[in-house]
Parts: sequence; structure tokens; C-alpha cells
Amino acid sequence: MIEGQQASLVGLPPVDPDLYKDSHPITYKNAALAFKGDNLDRYLMGRQFMVLLVVFVINQCGGPLDPTVDVLGLPDGVKLVFLDIGLGMVIFTCILGQLTTQVNASYHMIDFINNYFALFTLYVTMIVEFSGIMHSSYLIQNILSAISGKPIISNEPPKTGFTFAFFWGRVVMSLAILGFCLAVVFEALFTGRTMMTVKYPSIPNGVNVFLFVFFMCIVGMLEGMQIAFFAVAKLPATERGTSFFGKKTCDLLFKGNGENLPGFMIGRQLTVVFSFFLVASITGLNITPGEGNNIFGISDGAQAFLNYGFHGAVITTILASITWQLAASAFPIAFLNNPVTYILLVLALFLEFTGLCSGAWVLARVMKAATKIQYDEVYVGTPEERMANNHADKELTTEQDVGHLAGGGFAGHLVGSHDALDGPIASKDAIDEAA
Repeated sequence: MIEGQQASLVGLPPVDPDLYKDSHPITYKNAALAFKGDNLDRYLMGRQFMVLLVVFVINQCGGPLDPTVDVLGLPDGVKLVFLDIGLGMVIFTCILGQLTTQVNASYHMIDFINNYFALFTLYVTMIVEFSGIMHSSYLIQNILSAISGKPIISNEPPKTGFTFAFFWGRVVMSLAILGFCLAVVFEALFTGRTMMTVKYPSIPNGVNVFLFVFFMCIVGMLEGMQIAFFAVAKLPATERGTSFFGKKTCDLLFKGNGENLPGFMIGRQLTVVFSFFLVASITGLNITPGEGNNIFGISDGAQAFLNYGFHGAVITTILASITWQLAASAFPIAFLNNPVTYILLVLALFLEFTGLCSGAWVLARVMKAATKIQYDEVYVGTPEERMANNHADKELTTEQDVGHLAGGGFAGHLVGSHDALDGPIASKDAIDEAA
């Protein structure tokens, strides 16, 4: 729901909500909350943390304690790849937890969130953002805005008085939480008290520190690349890349009619989730409460809470996700000119080519049949029909779409253009054709 709801809430703003107010009352409730003021940016901020936290908890639930034991009589090499390295959980999470719902939500936006579970998820994301845990991202946002000269567009009046103090108070609190989480991770890494020590006891602690930083950067690059790619998609081809690698990246990405962009999004999703699981293992604590080995001597209850991966999710969300998205939105051309961008693009396209996640298209068709969801045009008509009936879509300028920095990503994308952060792109009939 976290992944699919994003496609719905990012795609529906231009559509007049009165068109689905009576036929889909719960979707209307979702829209009424999400599209008020800057709530869409707040939702994107909160859902980004929720995605990371859920993936980290899934890693705790599904990670094998001893990959060497007999599993279905599989050869050791297969167990190494699917259990020890974690490819099994990565594919499972990508297909069932993310891509299947993203595919359906991209074209069935109205039906997908017409349920109370979607509304509940929206409220939770808003509560997460309101808590201030991620508010240090807003400080980064302001710094990048000042450096790049791009304004922070808001649909709300400037903060004053108590609202101003409350906002920046949460920023300070978030910085303190982030600092504590970093201290926990590095203390555990340098003292060998993480899950990596259990899985790979032969790897030195210093190497684990390097792997932590390395995969954080990989996640950050992949998060920033999608923003940079969408930011330059509307630019003339001659302005997309200004270096050798920048031009090679754009030539490959926008080959033909941009046919490699959907492939990148799918391959990127697989790579990001794989990196998430590795970071979860690297930052996961191997400390049993009550044995007197708690990190920094904290209480058993606090230690049990950290064991769920909260600290790793905070660090990854702020430093490896939102920060890189904001940087890419401020300096998209610099991202394109980076040779690492080209390498990761080739890797993502190769992973999509392997077909590891192609099952998502078939499962999306099964899900559509089981839930009887319909294309949005069934309820609100095509953009041309809406215009003819005096319900024309809200027009959004290029500046609103990619010309400013926003909290958890870009707000206000056109219907059917793309998912703001994660979703795949395809032709309208892609689900039927692929299935």
C-alpha cells in the first residue's frame, strides 16, 4: 500500500476530485487530506521513512539465522545466492511488495486507494512526518535551495511565531536523533556487534564500515538518478548532458522514444531493494537485551526497540535517500555528468533485461482481476473528455513540476507521466500485453 498509494496520490492532483467524490468516497477522503496545502510533500517524506523501516523489519523477519542448514535439499551455491546473499528476499519484496502494486496503481489510481487501509496508511505517514524524525531533511533542503538558487515552492503561508519555533525545534530534535543513530551504527560496526558479524564473521570490522558507506552511496546515487532523469526529460537533447558520460547516459536512457526509462526504473528498484537489505544487515544489531551488552548502556527496552532497525532506517532515509533526491533536484546536470551514473544505468538496464522482476506484470493482472479495479478513464474519462465536460485538469507549469525542491520528492506531476519516486512507466496496455 505504501508503494501503490504513492502512484495514486502523485498522479491524481490535476484531476477534479468532484468527478470521483460520489463514486469513490474514500478516495476523495484520501485526496482531501493529501492535497491540502503542502501535505503531499509531507506524505512523501513520511512514506520514504516507512518504506525503509518496513524493508528493514522484513530483513529481520526473513533473514536466515544459519544459511548453511538444509533447505529443500538445495545445493550450497543456490543457498549462498538466495539465502546468504539474500536474492530470494529481494525478489520476493520487489515483486510482491512493490512492483505489482505500483503497476496497478499507476493506471487504477482511483480504485486503488478507495479503501480504509489506504486512508490509514496516509494518516500514519502524516504522523511520521509530524513527529519530526525526518525534519533534518528540511534543513538540507534549505541549504541546497540557497546554494542552487532554486526556491522552495510552498502552498502555505510562511511560518511565524509558534509554528516557526515548533518547526525548527523538530529540526534540531531530528539532528540529535540522526547523530545518535550514527553513533549507534559506528559503535556497533567498530565493536563487531552487527548482523554482519553473525553472517560473515571473517570480514574485518573496518571492511564492514566501508561496505556501509559504499552501499549508502549506491542507494543515494540510485535515488538521485531517477530525480535527475525526470528533471531533464523535458529539456532539449542538446541540454541534457554537458560531458562525455553525461551525453552517453542521456543517449542510452532516452534512446528512441525514451524506451529505456521504464527499464531503468524496474532495474533500479531491484538494485535499491538489494542495497536496502545489505544496509539492513550491516546496521542491524546483534545484541540480546538483558545480557549486559546493550549499546551505550541503554535500557533493555530501548535496545529491543533498536534491534528492529529503527536507527538504520533513519540514517538511510535522511542521508542515503532524501538528501540525494534533493541534491539531484538542485543539480540534475551534475548527476548526469557523473560516470557512476552511467555505470549504474547500465547495471539497472541489465537487471531488467534478465527478467527477474517480469513476474510483476502477470501478478498485476491477477491482482486486477481479483480486486476488479478499473482504469481511471472508466470513472473520470480521458483528459479530452474532462475538458469537454468543463472539468479540465489543473494545469501545472514546468517550474511546479521540476523547478523547485520539495520535501520528499517532487509534488504535482501530471497524470500518467510517471511515479514521483519509485514507480515503473509503461504504455497503458502494458499490463494486458505483458500478461
